[in-house]
Amino acid sequence: MGCILLLLIIAFPRVLLVLMFLFTTMLQRAYHGILIPLLGFIFLPVTTIVYAWMVTSGYPTSGVYLLFLLIAVLIDLGGHGGAYSRRRL
Repeated sequence: MGCILLLLIIAFPRVLLVLMFLFTTMLQRAYHGILIPLLGFIFLPVTTIVYAWMVTSGYPTSGVYLLFLLIAVLIDLGGHGGAYSRRRL
């Protein structure tokens, strides 16, 4: 079950963010407003999900959990950087 959830997060992060917003209070507890989750929905969805999970679970943003957060940022930035390499001159 955990592997399937991880694959869904990687494949459909924006859908998961909408479901998290509608059916849980994770985003409200982690961000205290709508602006940052909305910007996360547009620019860095995986990072938004990982940070909300870390804050609501009570994990610190150091050590191995900081590594999880950095991997999420790299996944998000990798999606944005791939479009540049396919651009035609």
